[in-house]
Amino acid sequence: MTGQPVVRVLIVDDDDLMRAGLRAVLSSDDTIEVVGEAADGREAVAVAQRLVPDVVLMDVRMPHLDGIAATRAVSAAVPAARVLVLTTFEDDDYVFGALTAGASGFLLKRTRPERLIEAIHTVAAGDALLSPSVTRAVIDRMAPAAPPDPARAERLRALTARERDVLQLVARGRSNGEIAAELFVEESTVKTHVKRILGKLAARDRAQAVVAAYETGLVRPGTDTGHPS
Repeated sequence: MTGQPVVRVLIVDDDDLMRAGLRAVLSSDDTIEVVGEAADGREAVAVAQRLVPDVVLMDVRMPHLDGIAATRAVSAAVPAARVLVLTTFEDDDYVFGALTAGASGFLLKRTRPERLIEAIHTVAAGDALLSPSVTRAVIDRMAPAAPPDPARAERLRALTARERDVLQLVARGRSNGEIAAELFVEESTVKTHVKRILGKLAARDRAQAVVAAYETGLVRPGTDTGHPS
């Protein structure tokens, strides 16, 4: 054992072969327990309610109920479950919708097995997983259409200057370690800033904070300079 807690996972995908492959990968790791499978969004909601998994691996394009609607339903019905969206394409139009529906992050299906396992533990621990390449492609396309949220704009004004710096880097897909290195602070300090940011923005996790950063104009699509503006 690695000392990591065992994470209970529900696999949701309409492709039988993909579900079998994911189960094989995850079952080979003793920090993961696959507790169930679902072949469409409607079944995913029902199984999630029955099994209450820690993490739901959610496909996007599925019959009966797509991954966005299923993510919204699972997030509402099983708040303790974190949804990790798996998508085939970096420019998948549906991923931003899944993010706003409550997903804690997203990964490409072609990601390495060890990265997938790491991602599952990341979201299970309450952090968001935002693959920079996927995040950038989706936000660049979808953020301009995001409606302004006056309540979020008001909460944004409550952030300190350093908290705004941290949020900008979070929105650009930086990890806590990368943010610490860029701002020349300890990683524990970054974690404290992120916790305060989430509280002030009334955001469930980092993914929701990213949505707020783009909706309020703190970060704009296509402007990844590598430093807070």
